[in-house]
Amino acid sequence: MTAADTAPRQTEPLTGRSSGARAWIVTGLLVAFMMVNFADKSVLGLAADEIRADMGLSATDFGLANSAFFLLFSVAAGAVGLLADRVRPKWLLLAMALLWSVAQTPAALGGGLAVLIGSRVLLGAAEGPAFPVAQQAALSWFPNHRRNLPGALVTLGVTLGVITAAPGLTWVIHHHGWRAALWVVAAAGALWALLWAVFGADGKYRTDTAETLSSEPAAKPAYRRILGTRTWIGTTAAYFTSYWAVALMLVWLPSYLRNGLGHSSDAAGRLIVLPWVVGALALLGQAALTGWLMRRGVSSRWARGRVGGSLLLLGAVACLAVPLADGAAKTALLAVGFGLGGSFATVAATTVAELAPPARRGGALGTMNATVTTAGLIAPAVVGSLVDSHGAAGYQTAVVLSGVLLLLGALAAFTLIDPARDALRPSV
Repeated sequence: MTAADTAPRQTEPLTGRSSGARAWIVTGLLVAFMMVNFADKSVLGLAADEIRADMGLSATDFGLANSAFFLLFSVAAGAVGLLADRVRPKWLLLAMALLWSVAQTPAALGGGLAVLIGSRVLLGAAEGPAFPVAQQAALSWFPNHRRNLPGALVTLGVTLGVITAAPGLTWVIHHHGWRAALWVVAAAGALWALLWAVFGADGKYRTDTAETLSSEPAAKPAYRRILGTRTWIGTTAAYFTSYWAVALMLVWLPSYLRNGLGHSSDAAGRLIVLPWVVGALALLGQAALTGWLMRRGVSSRWARGRVGGSLLLLGAVACLAVPLADGAAKTALLAVGFGLGGSFATVAATTVAELAPPARRGGALGTMNATVTTAGLIAPAVVGSLVDSHGAAGYQTAVVLSGVLLLLGALAAFTLIDPARDALRPSV
């Protein structure tokens, strides 16, 4: 008999059919939340050529406009992550969704580059805390050994958002203009907020769990203790490289497919979903494998750190192989490289949720997200500069750079992540 078999279950929140159903309803709404979130992010990338032509922007200017989205993104992620340890996630998520819709309005109505940048800065500030707070809200309904699937599903919302939005928004952009696409995503955010106000709720594992059996002081270690662990540092470093790949998929991959690889606009609108499909399959496979390993007593050092590191390693190999391929093979390697490389988010969220006690979980997740998403501030501007300097070849250079970063991320995951070791450190 294992420790898991003898652990007390009296505070398990999912004992009845109604509470179990509510947990999955909330999880489903949070999946939709992340779908809207990444549909918002993808609009400018899908309309890159149209926006550049409309406003007369260079690649560097367009990259900087996209980087502006992340100007307050990281700051808001950290601040609201800390606030999520004190304020109910339900209300934080509702406020975020409403702000998304408001933030789209100025650029949708008209204006030039300044209005676009201001709108994106406001949107970024509202969206910065979305992923960590959504993960905290979902995981609050499940104990540690049941978190891999809901965590993966919430992350899968990112992929589903792009997969479902890319073809539809591309059609709207081509037939009604890129500003009309902003109205579409604004309406989606408002609709989600209405549904969440009615059906959203916080789980019982948010503040009181059977997992935390130690005394109250030990249950609330200083944030610096958590953020100083090798697990938090390794998870954050690995996730940073993964988010770099995600940022490039959102902002520059549509343009690369059209201007670097010669695909038509319609074909690029379809092909853009390939890396996200690969990422979705990787997320579900990782969740299944990690859950299977942990149920058999395998430590999370292997079940999360090594499995997640392997995804980054495979993504790195595919990206580094892109210059060696031609035609369809190059497109396939891009899909595999960015798809696998960008699929570390669930590993990151569940690892930090395991490491941090409930009273510090929101802050630990939010600070990680704030650090990681600086990749979104840097990557679009770097790639824009490469494209202006080297033309179409700049896209390929950016892919190779992403491969090198993913390789470093894999190394961090393999060597530093071990939640069980770091969770047992004495409180300081």
